[in-house]
Amino acid sequence: MLGRAMHITIETLFKQGYNKSEIATMTGHDWKTVSKTIKCFKSGTYPSKKPHPRMLDKYHDEILEYLEKDLSGIRIFEELRCKGVNIGYSTVKLYIAGIKKNNGICVRFHTSPGEESQVDFGYAGLTLDNNGNKRKTWIFNMRLSYSRLDYYEKVYDQKVETFIQCHKNAFDYFDGIPRFIKIDNLKAAILNANFYEPIYQSLYKQFADYYKFSPAPCRVRKPQEKGKTEAGIKYIKNNFFAGRTFKNADDLDKRLRIWLDNKCNKRIHGTTRKVPVDVFKEEEQHQLLPLPEKLKTPQNYFLASIPAYLFNSSISSFVKLCSLI
Repeated sequence: MLGRAMHITIETLFKQGYNKSEIATMTGHDWKTVSKTIKCFKSGTYPSKKPHPRMLDKYHDEILEYLEKDLSGIRIFEELRCKGVNIGYSTVKLYIAGIKKNNGICVRFHTSPGEESQVDFGYAGLTLDNNGNKRKTWIFNMRLSYSRLDYYEKVYDQKVETFIQCHKNAFDYFDGIPRFIKIDNLKAAILNANFYEPIYQSLYKQFADYYKFSPAPCRVRKPQEKGKTEAGIKYIKNNFFAGRTFKNADDLDKRLRIWLDNKCNKRIHGTTRKVPVDVFKEEEQHQLLPLPEKLKTPQNYFLASIPAYLFNSSISSFVKLCSLI
């Protein structure tokens, strides 16, 4: 019997438009097995499999971080032993092999109009806030994968509330929502970087459910899977920030928006050789998912000011809260 992880893998591939034969080839399973699995998720049933914890499961996140830093198996073994983990190298080697095997299938998300965007934070150095204090500053970037239309925003932290607010602002800028949002393994959104069964940070998952998009985490050590926004972060650092100073936060925000509207999205893109805003208006904008109707009314921007303690509500409570605003 297939485990839940493979059920979700097959479901994801099917939703992306692959037929049963293609999915069978990609996953290495029989066509009949794939067909039965598709019937299962259509009916809302998934297999229940009793978990079998392994000795290294409690160190899973640490091992993933070591892998992201390109540490070899022997180096990871040495790091764990230094922390007092009494385990043999062969056990560590097998555990790492299991992680790599689970991340072995690459789901290539379509980049048709309105289908996907990529998001990331990039460190922009120290800038002045409105009180004249130097603050560590990051730039949030959401880039539509088809048109390459960008949205940028300056932030002073990478908290989940900030991450979500940036998403909301990007959706307002695009006047729509892409169906899939590819994210790096940011702590704000992903706690466990398992490509098929990520344990989404609770609030971000609630937010995604409400706005009806699907988060698509990049696999560990696969930064090329969000190469478009990686390029976007590099572009703003080398173009907007290079050689510029700003009086304060408001000055930075104002000049950033002018640059975004009048230069960034109106340039000829280096890869597509097209102007992003033109491609967006002609081919992509009408393909985006619509914003929730109630969020188009001014009073619903109050959602951005909900106190932090309310972000611990359940999914149903969160959706109910949104419906009342």
